[in-house]
Amino acid sequence: MSHPIVSSAPGAGLLAAHSLACRRGRRLLFRGLDLQLERGSVTWLRGTNGSGKTSLMRILAGLSQPAEGEVTWDGTALRKAGSNAHQAIVYIGHSNALKDDLTLAEAVAFLAVLAGLDEPASRSRAALAHLGLSNRVDAPVRTLSQGQRRRGALARLVLDERPRSWVLDEPFDALDAASVGVLSRMIEANARRQGAVLLTSHQAVQIAGAREFDLEPWRAAS
Repeated sequence: MSHPIVSSAPGAGLLAAHSLACRRGRRLLFRGLDLQLERGSVTWLRGTNGSGKTSLMRILAGLSQPAEGEVTWDGTALRKAGSNAHQAIVYIGHSNALKDDLTLAEAVAFLAVLAGLDEPASRSRAALAHLGLSNRVDAPVRTLSQGQRRRGALARLVLDERPRSWVLDEPFDALDAASVGVLSRMIEANARRQGAVLLTSHQAVQIAGAREFDLEPWRAAS
């Protein structure tokens, strides 16, 4: 990437879950869950459909609140940790979160602004080039294929080189084999610079050093 690491920017802290419980409506999905996303780690979150994988990821990203327990960032409750902690956690869910009315470059630049980065336009184009989308930067998002949209959403991961905690829900969906390889190398690079990655995937995760975390032991009795 052409942009240097900004030393004053927030880096990857220790994101951890303590005795978490999660409800969906009246149903208790899991209880007593403990998880630490260590710096330099890649964790493959496993679980059957409906076990609460997406719910857990949204809680860890600060987008939902647990029924019980606490999420912490370097020992401080995430809800009190401030903007630096929230900027250092990147969540990409099933929705690609790209505005249909913008060009692809504009949509990713908007995400760079939200992340507090300088030079959002140039960062956007560099990130999209990394994902093989240089020829689509000026195309409206609504005209893109699902695979192109997914790669556009994933471009936010390489807007800069700060180590962050990535929380990625099925990031390989709609990607071809070449793009799966690019994303796998991006994940490995974030881990090498002492970021952390939590991801779900229906396909086997071929990433160096990845560990598995199964939700099954934490599931509440039905």
